[in-house]
Amino acid sequence: MDWHSVIFAFSLTLFAGLATGVGSVIAFFAHSTNTRFLSLSLGFSAGVMIYVSLIEIFSKARDSLVIPLGDRAGYWLTVASFFGGMVVIAVIDKLVPEMENPHELKRIEEAEHPSEQFKRKKLLRMGMFSAMAIGIHNFPEGLATFTAALREPTLGIAIAVAIAIHNIPEGIAVSVPVYYATGNKKKAFWLSFLSGLSEPIGAMVGFLLLMPFLNDVVFGVLFAAVAGIMVFISIDELLPAAREYGEAHLSIYGVIGGMLLMAVSLLLFV
Repeated sequence: MDWHSVIFAFSLTLFAGLATGVGSVIAFFAHSTNTRFLSLSLGFSAGVMIYVSLIEIFSKARDSLVIPLGDRAGYWLTVASFFGGMVVIAVIDKLVPEMENPHELKRIEEAEHPSEQFKRKKLLRMGMFSAMAIGIHNFPEGLATFTAALREPTLGIAIAVAIAIHNIPEGIAVSVPVYYATGNKKKAFWLSFLSGLSEPIGAMVGFLLLMPFLNDVVFGVLFAAVAGIMVFISIDELLPAAREYGEAHLSIYGVIGGMLLMAVSLLLFV
């Protein structure tokens, strides 16, 4: 086991998870949400994740499984693992109540006058549950980032950046209601910051459980599941949020830009 690779993969996962704290800082210093930039960024993140999942990760998972299992069995297991990853994240998503679902992203200005929209208790409850929900969602994302970085460091960097971008508005979703309910910036920031820790925790738990069994088959299954998880997140969360925050065309430009940058960066390492 190459512990330098493990530390590198864990560091990337930590970086991606703690981007929720960046969202919290933005919420405190911005009086309104820059919807055009956020829409473009979320679309870009979705483009990176979709392209790298379908073009690179899926094929590497298939290659990893075909060698020990043969063409037919390897390909079938790759497809089953891909959709299995989607099922896992879909079940997690379904178990989180709609009101507290972090996919329902909030604008900064929506909570500036809580007396007009919510009682303080309801705002605090929303922030606390959002932190818990984001923690649950980030757990498999952490394993996805860690697995990719462990197997292919260049892919891991791209995935970590993409996930970090989409974690920023999730940090806003946690910190804004807590701040306007309590008036305490430190409490809001730390709650948002801690919600992102579930990503490196997910990485370490997954690694410790799977470490004794790591081989081509396990890596292939994990890689295919990671691809499914990231495609689901992009379609279910990033693209709808990107279109909601800004002009529809901006989100599509972001998607295309993310795919193009990912394609070029992968070509440079061929």
